[in-house]
Amino acid sequence: MQSNADYRSLFLNDIPMMDVRAPIEFNKGAFPYAVNHPLMNDSERAAVGTCYKKQGHEAALALGHSLVKGAVKEQRIHAWQSFHTQNPNGLLYCFRGGLRSRVTQRWLAEAGIDMSFVEGGYKAMRRFLLAQLHARIAQGNILLLSGATGTGKTDVIHDWPQSIDFEGLANHRGSAFGSTGSKQPSQIDFENAWSINWLKHTSLGNAPILFEDESRMIGRIALLPEYLALSKQAQFVLLKAPLQERIERIRNDYFVDAYQSRLSQGDEAAIAFLDDFIRGALTRIKTRLGGDRYKKLTTLLDHAVTQLINQGSWSKFDDIIAVLLSDYYDPMYAYQLTAKAEHKVFEGSHQEILDWLTQCTPA
Repeated sequence: MQSNADYRSLFLNDIPMMDVRAPIEFNKGAFPYAVNHPLMNDSERAAVGTCYKKQGHEAALALGHSLVKGAVKEQRIHAWQSFHTQNPNGLLYCFRGGLRSRVTQRWLAEAGIDMSFVEGGYKAMRRFLLAQLHARIAQGNILLLSGATGTGKTDVIHDWPQSIDFEGLANHRGSAFGSTGSKQPSQIDFENAWSINWLKHTSLGNAPILFEDESRMIGRIALLPEYLALSKQAQFVLLKAPLQERIERIRNDYFVDAYQSRLSQGDEAAIAFLDDFIRGALTRIKTRLGGDRYKKLTTLLDHAVTQLINQGSWSKFDDIIAVLLSDYYDPMYAYQLTAKAEHKVFEGSHQEILDWLTQCTPA
C-alpha cells in the first residue's frame, strides 16, 4: 500500500486531500485543500471508540465492519471514487495514518482505485505545520504595517505580494465592528492556513513578510503568544490617510457592506440588520466608551437610521464614524504608537509604502 510523508511538498503544491476522519474531528481542524469523506460518521465513531475501550481492538474492528456495510459502505466508497475522479493526484488521510486510512485504501483498491495515504495522518501534518510556524517566528523575518483605523491597511496587504492577510485568514476585520457576517474558521484551521501561507512565501525567497499590525484577538481567533512577542519588537511602516478618506472607507467597508449583505431580503430587513450590527458593536465597547459617549453614539445612530429610511442618505453615519475616530479609536492608537515609535522605519500613503517596499525588497 502506497503512502506519502513529504508534507512540505503536499502543502506547497496544494495537493487535494481526502480526510476520512469523522465530521466532528474534521470540524475541529483540517487543511485548506482537504474535503471530508468519512469512513465512519460521528455516532459510528463514538460507538466503536466505546467498544475499543471496553472490549479491545478486535471487538471494535468487528463492530466497525458491522456498522459500515451494505448500502452504507457502497455510498461511502462512491464518495471516495468521486473524489479520486476529480482529483487523480489526491491523497487520503485519517488521524494517525493508521487503521482508517488502510481500510479506506483497501476498499478503494477492491473497487479498482489505487490511492496513496499520508503517513502519520492529520496528527503528523499538524505537527509539521506547527513546527514550521514556530520556526518562522523564531527566524523573525517580518515587517509590520501599522496605521490608524480606516487608513486602508488591508488594501496595502493585498497589493503587496510578500504579505499574509491575517484578517482574511480569520474571516474577521479585527475590531468590534469586524464581523463579516459569516463563520470564522476554527483556531486550528487558522493556524494551519497561516503556516501554509508562510511556508509558501519562504519557499520563494528571503524577503520579509508583511503583516498587518494586529492585537491579540481577531474576532475569536488568537494570534500565537510567540508571534505577538515578536511583533512588539518588529520594525513597522506607518500608513497615513486623510480623515475624510478614512471615514468614507469605514462607512463603505463596514456599514454599507453590512446593509448590502441583507439587501436581498428587502430594504427594511437590511436597515434593521445594519442597526443591530452597529448597536451591537457599540454595546461591546460600551464600558470603554463610557456612558455619556455611548449615549451620544446611540442617539446619533437613531438619527442616522431615520435619515436612511426617509431620505436614503448615509451622511449621518459619517457623524458616528467621526466621533468613534476622534474620541475612541485615534486616541487609543496614538497611545499604542507612542510605545513603539522607535521601531518605525517609514511612513507614507498607500502608493508611497508600496514604492518604498519595492525599493527595499531584494530582487
